[in-house]
Amino acid sequence: MTASRGPALRRPVRVGVIATMLTGVLLLLCCTGGTAAFFLSGLGGDAEDGDNLAGWGCGPVRPVDIVGELPRFAEYGDAQVRNAAIIIKVGQDMGVPSRGWVIALATAMQESALRNLANRAEPESLSLPNEGVGADHDSLGLFQQRPGWGSVAERLTPSYAARKFYEKLVKVRSWQRRPLTVVAQQVQVSAYPDAYAKHEELASKLVNALAGGAARTVEINGKAVCDAAERGEIAASGWTAPIPGDVGSGFRTASRPSHHGVDIGAAKGTEIRAAAAGRVLVADCDPDNRNRRDCNVDGYPDKGGCGWYVDLLHAGGYITRYCHMVVQPRVTVHQIVAAGDVIGQVGSSGNSSGPHLHFEVHERNNRKSSGAVDPVPFMRERGAPLRAAE
Repeated sequence: MTASRGPALRRPVRVGVIATMLTGVLLLLCCTGGTAAFFLSGLGGDAEDGDNLAGWGCGPVRPVDIVGELPRFAEYGDAQVRNAAIIIKVGQDMGVPSRGWVIALATAMQESALRNLANRAEPESLSLPNEGVGADHDSLGLFQQRPGWGSVAERLTPSYAARKFYEKLVKVRSWQRRPLTVVAQQVQVSAYPDAYAKHEELASKLVNALAGGAARTVEINGKAVCDAAERGEIAASGWTAPIPGDVGSGFRTASRPSHHGVDIGAAKGTEIRAAAAGRVLVADCDPDNRNRRDCNVDGYPDKGGCGWYVDLLHAGGYITRYCHMVVQPRVTVHQIVAAGDVIGQVGSSGNSSGPHLHFEVHERNNRKSSGAVDPVPFMRERGAPLRAAE
């Protein structure tokens, strides 16, 4: 397999354009109560750093301890991390798969910044234990639930609020496979339905740190299995491997320093899946070194170009690229896709010596080579490792 010369034009994505077009992965800020205090100081003392714990290996899902010492996160204080632990613990007690914990945390992060908020519109709430005062209609608590969800005292009880959220969540059709923002909106019916997705990555880190890497698991036959998200199975983090197959050429190796992705071997026609929910930025035939657009034929080494390829934009400003498809992609520009949706088929178009998928990951909305990161550790941290990649 040969290195791919990526598309000639790799411009950074303009966030202003994204905000008007991307359903499910918008980078919007919602004006709900408590969001102004999102970035609070972390824990003091000798607590372990949650950002480091989030990268630990995945083993048996660990029951959450809501009373003991908790990890430290720069984005949240002690009370907020403890509220996150309560939300996860309720999900565990109810038997909700770990994908549900990520969705619940992301929702509470958006609604209340993980603070148990009272509300002056509900005077009774001001005399009950709370962590601040919100101002969103008559909404209360971690999930900003309105009177139909329960009494004032119930909605200000974190475990009750989490249980009510999960009870509605599990009734959403195909909730484990649908984009987080779609599922959260089905539960919350928010005025800002696109705002939840931006919290998915940090919610996954919290779940990993508090529950032993649980965001890296996928539910298979009723069991949480670590690092097995492929063939359309979606990890709790919301990611899946684009194809099953072994990694051949690696990322920016000594012999190929301009190889900004990895090559995954697979038979021609193998279905390629979206690695996460997102919006199609590009679905096109990349011109070769002679500016030809002849992607319907097999390519060859030094021909240049990605052949038929797709770029997807995901929550958090991540972009994934899929090159050398055998025929025109199955998706179109601006289309919203869910994790695991088939977007094309493996081929050998463009700069290629045989059938394979050239797969790239970019950060910070940057489609240029300067935005590319090694897909191997990136996907492994999300429970969707690329095979034989160690």
